[in-house]
Amino acid sequence: MAMRDLIPWGRQENRAPTLFGNEERSPFLSLRRDIDRLFEDFFQAPMPGLGRGSAMPWPTVEVSRTDSEVRITAEVPGMSEKDVELLLEDGILTLRGEKKSESEDRERGYSERFYGRFERRIALPSGVDEEKAKAEFRDGVLSVTLPLSREAESGRRIPINAATRH
Repeated sequence: MAMRDLIPWGRQENRAPTLFGNEERSPFLSLRRDIDRLFEDFFQAPMPGLGRGSAMPWPTVEVSRTDSEVRITAEVPGMSEKDVELLLEDGILTLRGEKKSESEDRERGYSERFYGRFERRIALPSGVDEEKAKAEFRDGVLSVTLPLSREAESGRRIPINAATRH
């Protein structure tokens, strides 16, 4: 079913008369039709790692930072640590994997569950000590801890010189 079928003004029947008498001459109706198409295309366009019409990428992640570390938590229910791969390169943490279907498609009538490959890339702040990164997987939740180096904790102060006027 198209989004247009759910919106009363998107249907062809029972149209009210237009201001100009002819619908094709009305710039307002033309603009409204274009905007309706734009929203319809946006909500129906499939996005990588998303189900049709979904608003959030999968898996969902939470990033928090303290003075000493960055912690990233990802929810990957129904998966094990063997199904997930973590890569840390050039200040980017890549989380990828694949969730396989538990049954064949012919047995399933309807499903809103996500199956397939996924990949999330998370830009990390400068000063992450990549050599000391740790990951833990428990009950479908992946937790990655990335300690910050001493330089990142204290920061580098940049002196400000007063500009002279000529």
